[in-house]
Amino acid sequence: MKNMLLLSCLTAGAGPLMAASGLPKEAAAQADRGNCPNVIIILADDLGYGDLQCYGAKNVKTPNVNRLAKEGIRFTNAHAVAATSTPSRYSLLTGEYAWRRPDTDVAAGNAGMIIRPEQYTMADMFKNAGYATGAFGKWHLGLGDKAGTQDWNAPLPAGLADLGFDYHYIMAATADRVPCVFIENGQVANYDPSAPIEVSYKQNFPGEPTGKENPELLYNQRSSHGHDMSIVNGIGRIGFMKGGGKALWKDENIADSITTHAVDFIRQHRDEPFFMYFCTNDVHVPRFPHPRFRGQTNMGVRGDAIVEFDWSVGAIMQALDELKLAENTLVILTSDNGPVVDDGYDDQAEELLNGHSPAGPLRGNKYSAFEGGTAVPAIVRWPAGVKGGRESDVLMSHIDWMASLGSLIQARLPKGSAPDSQDRLGNLLGTDDTDRPWVVELASNHVLSVRTKDWKYIEPNDGPAMITWGPKIETGNLSTPQLYHIRQEVGERTNVALEHPDIVFEMQNILRRERAK
Repeated sequence: MKNMLLLSCLTAGAGPLMAASGLPKEAAAQADRGNCPNVIIILADDLGYGDLQCYGAKNVKTPNVNRLAKEGIRFTNAHAVAATSTPSRYSLLTGEYAWRRPDTDVAAGNAGMIIRPEQYTMADMFKNAGYATGAFGKWHLGLGDKAGTQDWNAPLPAGLADLGFDYHYIMAATADRVPCVFIENGQVANYDPSAPIEVSYKQNFPGEPTGKENPELLYNQRSSHGHDMSIVNGIGRIGFMKGGGKALWKDENIADSITTHAVDFIRQHRDEPFFMYFCTNDVHVPRFPHPRFRGQTNMGVRGDAIVEFDWSVGAIMQALDELKLAENTLVILTSDNGPVVDDGYDDQAEELLNGHSPAGPLRGNKYSAFEGGTAVPAIVRWPAGVKGGRESDVLMSHIDWMASLGSLIQARLPKGSAPDSQDRLGNLLGTDDTDRPWVVELASNHVLSVRTKDWKYIEPNDGPAMITWGPKIETGNLSTPQLYHIRQEVGERTNVALEHPDIVFEMQNILRRERAK
């Protein structure tokens, strides 16, 4: 059956078809020889446009990411779909704008599945093309059928296997949310029957300490705002949890755990094409890198977490090199949204920036409607199919990656799947510098923006100018339309909406038509 499914890469006509879609001749020849590329998406968490050395960061060294950029294409105008993780990841994996769904806000740790089993995902697409598929690290898209009904002490009846993943080793949500255990193939990894797990996002369990009531137990990190419910590993979390025992993770070992399992997956599937969705927890809070990364920067734990992320990238690359898989493996590195400094823990990340700008020259951060919320690093390396050592400012969006990678492997997508995703494979592979006409961006307050190569439009909103519940971040809210000439002023400081009513009208029409689909 698998050999039949691989016809998309093996047929004699695959080369001409791929060449027509923008694939270089060398890679088309690889496909003719039956050598389908492996595909790895490395998705960092809260990593900003300015957080990597190859994007101008001065206070942190990221040699492994630098190598990817040197051997591939470094994109300077790539955009996540949303300024927060759950909607961003939803859109990347489904090719559908998250704002079309009312249930794609930042998910609790006990959320039910946000991507429903009947939806066709990127993993389904690869699996049906004969690829082995695996997911590692942060998930944050819900598990089980309904929120709050999961039995964490038994196999989950609905999970990533229903979304096209053959294997997964994941965190249900993020490290700052319970349950603080890994889920492996639908059940708690290293389950400890002597410490059954209970999870609630409504009320605490009798006798269980919390960060709010027992701050003396926060021996690893204290909260700056929120994050004061259940305590695990000396760190306060969002949500309440009881039990777990030996299954509870140690935050300092999270990067090692997910990277080790990812490398094992590569080794296991070295002789067949594979798709890997590798999502690190770095640099999301709580930032608690392994001791071997401590002190590697002058920016405290946030800077050291970026170094830890770079190490994970290096471990993946080393495995590909050792197994002689690097030549025909397409690696895409990006982030789910923009950066945030103080996001709930008193880790001195703000005080220790020392001139570092996590969003680079951009205005705004995670959560924001400004560019710093959604403009992200993006690097593509594929020695067999991508000419390396280049920089590209082509306008691109994560929303198109499902259709584009589908074109790469000549996948057949069911009618209605990936409804917002466009085949822009040539952009990814550097063979087509034609910009996407526009990208739509979503802020945490549901405000939509439109970005073209030259302009940025933010729709009116009457909300506050600053986030009111914790981090010192501009929301991007203004009660009148905002228009910025990005080519002239990337920092979005001068609102020129009144001077260009024709462009404002054009941008409003884009949003009106998109919403009407």
